[in-house]
Amino acid sequence: MSALPTIPESAPFNPEQRVWLNGFFAGLFSSAAPSSPPASSGPLLFVWGSQTGGAEVLAKTFAKRAAQAGFDCKALGFDDLVPEELANAKRVGIVTSTYGDGEMPDNAQGFWDKLKNGSAPRFDGLEYSVLALGDTNYVKFCEAGKRFDERLEELGARRIQTRTDCDVDFEKPSAEWFDGLLKAFGVQEPLAPQIPSVVDSITHHKANPFRAALLANCTLNGPGSLKETRHIEIGLAGSGLSYEVGDALGVLPTNCPDFVSDILQASKLRGSEPVASANGLPLRLALQTRFDLTPFMTALPAPGMSADELTSSLRKLQPRLYSISSSPKAHPNEVHLTVSIVRYKINGIARKGVCSTFLADRSGGVVPVFIHSAPHFRLPSDPSVPVIMIGPGTGIAPFRAFLEEREATGASGSNWLFFGDQTSASDFLYQNQIETWKKQGTLSRLDTAFSRDQTEKLYVQHRMLEQAPQLWKWLQDGAYLYVCGDASRMAKDVDAALRTISVNTGGLSEDAATAYITSLRDEKRYQRDVY
Repeated sequence: MSALPTIPESAPFNPEQRVWLNGFFAGLFSSAAPSSPPASSGPLLFVWGSQTGGAEVLAKTFAKRAAQAGFDCKALGFDDLVPEELANAKRVGIVTSTYGDGEMPDNAQGFWDKLKNGSAPRFDGLEYSVLALGDTNYVKFCEAGKRFDERLEELGARRIQTRTDCDVDFEKPSAEWFDGLLKAFGVQEPLAPQIPSVVDSITHHKANPFRAALLANCTLNGPGSLKETRHIEIGLAGSGLSYEVGDALGVLPTNCPDFVSDILQASKLRGSEPVASANGLPLRLALQTRFDLTPFMTALPAPGMSADELTSSLRKLQPRLYSISSSPKAHPNEVHLTVSIVRYKINGIARKGVCSTFLADRSGGVVPVFIHSAPHFRLPSDPSVPVIMIGPGTGIAPFRAFLEEREATGASGSNWLFFGDQTSASDFLYQNQIETWKKQGTLSRLDTAFSRDQTEKLYVQHRMLEQAPQLWKWLQDGAYLYVCGDASRMAKDVDAALRTISVNTGGLSEDAATAYITSLRDEKRYQRDVY
């Protein structure tokens, strides 16, 4: 029998998830793999739509396991398919994440455009099921999976199994979906073993974060700013953790104790009541460390509920991911973050962003952290390739890391940064460092857009349009284009500006511009880290 497949360390899962998946698939192989090759169960294609790589790894791992069960399997990204090929596949499992504000992952956008524009073929002979990965913190939860599911049915495909929509705790529902899919395609015996418990690994992860020292916590905005942006430095010495530029840092916060006290006072509970779903922790401690209190942001609970009733509808408190704003080559044993601190009022009551104010105000000098790999947001492997970076506000974070990395490695490729915020006097984040890079030549071009420094609002997409001839030339010379920041408006406006430049400066038709931008994504020359 061939060696068991394992999730590589480079895969975009945190170590906790890798441990679980390795245990899960080892159990599948040891308990369910036949002693002799099974009779062929026919073809089965797994197709993935993925922004950070999670759906890709799941799809490929499912394909390996299904092959052991006798299926003739392949796993392909949407960017490696056209609709006609999918229509001929007969049996398909689709694994897709949702990106930003209900968007398709970049590798699936081109396929989706073809699927919805009226030119797609009929899928009358196709049997399929969709595993959708998402996060219920977003309004358009699992939107990409829902769209694929509905559109394939509209085009005549037969849904062989109901779609599964996974929240951030995806392990158990994804295993059940996989088991159900193979049963629907003729495998009678259950394939998924009992879900193994997560065990500590040699490195730190979400279930066993490294308790890092907070080394620095300073405000980046100047006097008069309407924003509060902090530069955070965290020590990694002794952790065994390492990262690459483009990665994110996972931070496990606790809720504000004042807000917890408000909840207890409103509910008339003491806080000492044990909470069954939190392993018997006292209610006050459970609310502070185990549960996401977001549903209570607009209204406090009414009296009369028990501790278990109060917490029954709350999801687990999840780590927050922040784009890393440092290069490990420039700052050994450190990791830096650029964090917008969220403070606001609802109905006259002060409220705070959970993790941002944890970092700013109440970490006590210790921050529980782990590394979240982002292999699909990387500098080009060839250091001579030019790079265009568009990152307004805290979107500057990964590009500070990129520029530190390019400087530390002596990369010869040109670097162009578009940065924007509200005012140049108060909101030019990392101004001294950026201007030093410009003087030294590390930064070849710098375009800024400060929206409130003039009567009319000015944003990074306007600067792109002003520099259209040069930007188009850089792209024709092979430049990589990166975008980081707000998904709901900025990223869409930047994408629209890129299309306008492709038409007006590049001389492409609308359809050709769409195809060109799709090709940039497929070639990994148009990468986005938006949220």
